[in-house]
Amino acid sequence: MGIFGKRGRNREQQAAEIAEQVASGKGFYGRSARAFLGREDFARVQQSLGTYRSGQDVQRLLAAGAHTVPAIVVSLADTGQLINHDPVVDLVVHPHGAPAPITLRTIVSKLRVPRPGDQVFLIADPDQPGAYLYAGDGVAR
Repeated sequence: MGIFGKRGRNREQQAAEIAEQVASGKGFYGRSARAFLGREDFARVQQSLGTYRSGQDVQRLLAAGAHTVPAIVVSLADTGQLINHDPVVDLVVHPHGAPAPITLRTIVSKLRVPRPGDQVFLIADPDQPGAYLYAGDGVAR
């Protein structure tokens, strides 16, 4: 045990733990965030952390070899939010073989923002049957 806490945890792990406390509203950081932010702003923070977590889920699923579904971008709208300097957007896509377009709120790389007509890939969301997660344009970064 170190002077200022547990050894062996890196900054990323510590940041993830703090983010989870904030999102859940529990622990010192979560209670402080709820106390100082209004209900509306706290809901935005929770939504942003949810979007961030879905991005992590996609990376984990891609690494595990999950099946991707091609889709065509119909439209894109900026939400005004940034996560790690990348924009959070409302992305309307038409998955291959689906009867209608779907809307996703997701993080996109500011260097590779999809445009209407571009092909992107989706992954089935394991937590919500019938829902999809944005998996990028398939180009290695």
